[in-house]
Amino acid sequence: MASNHTPTAPPPEVVLEARGLTKHFPVPRRGRAILSRTTQAVHAVDDVDLTLHRGTVTALVGESGSGKSTVARLLAQLHPRTAGDIRLHGVSTTVRGGRPFRTYARDVQMIFQDPFGSLNPVHTIRYHLTRALRIHGRAGRGRDGLRQALDELLGRVHLTPADAYLDKYPHELSGGQRQRVAIARALAADPKVLLADEPVSMLDVSIRLGILNLLRDLKERLDLAILYITHDIASARYFADETVVMYAGRMVEGGDSETVTQHPAHPYTRLLIASAPDPDRITAAGDGPDGDDGDTGEPPSPVAPPAGCRFSPRCPAAMERCRTDLPPRFDLPDAPGHWTACWLYDADADADADADTVAAATPTPTATSEVAS
Repeated sequence: MASNHTPTAPPPEVVLEARGLTKHFPVPRRGRAILSRTTQAVHAVDDVDLTLHRGTVTALVGESGSGKSTVARLLAQLHPRTAGDIRLHGVSTTVRGGRPFRTYARDVQMIFQDPFGSLNPVHTIRYHLTRALRIHGRAGRGRDGLRQALDELLGRVHLTPADAYLDKYPHELSGGQRQRVAIARALAADPKVLLADEPVSMLDVSIRLGILNLLRDLKERLDLAILYITHDIASARYFADETVVMYAGRMVEGGDSETVTQHPAHPYTRLLIASAPDPDRITAAGDGPDGDDGDTGEPPSPVAPPAGCRFSPRCPAAMERCRTDLPPRFDLPDAPGHWTACWLYDADADADADADTVAAATPTPTATSEVAS
């Protein structure tokens, strides 16, 4: 007898993952501080777990200074990590420059925030792309093979005809065109992972959507895993399959992008959404959302972060436990894979301090899908 059961599709293949990823930058001791025996450090990233799947975009969202870019640089092996494990195709990986780094970089490429800063202004576009192709052994045979590879790269990022761009210098291109060249240079390695560090934040509003659509098209055509780093949670909802929210070096919430943005659990995620530009939320009572002035305090010092939840000094629903104990991840029942690191979702928490307290204390507007904001 035939079964009516529809088999569940297997999850996408894990390409790159981090477990317990930690990075502390030592603080140089100067003046009187040199007499101290205690070495201070900036806690840029603490105990981060992250998984990137083939053919999916994962957004890492947070305000400036939250550690997002440091995570990307750790995954790209541009910074040595203080602790933790990075696995590429399931194999623990540590590289220290030279040939091992080039081998790793063939699979894991980074796209930087500033396309003008990442392209040497004294060299042409032809030089930048040719050098990348030769380093990664993909320049083809002879002059004809190289020319075909260059045409293919520029065609992938919609810069055609190639002759109109190859002999130009970076300053002769627009910001969007430079970022497309930077993406083409990353594709020269035939990577499996793209780490995109705020790739549209320095571009004009009118061309941001085009770059995001290009990356999404490349993800689908090349089956790439993409880490999209942004401070704009609205663009994460538009562009990413999964969204992870980071605050002061720690991850506080994650899950399907639609769920995280439409049903945020952590108070910090709710603050990010409430702070997103949305004229419909402006009232005559004040300049901020829902008539509020928008003043929610400042992030903690990364040199001396709070012992418990790092958002507790700014949280409207913080309990004493939040200030002393670090919350674990709690799985939420609203959607598979949705989790948050917040004591308000502990089943053993006090009855008078549950998740309803967050909803009462923090506005929960619907996240706009306007990427240009």
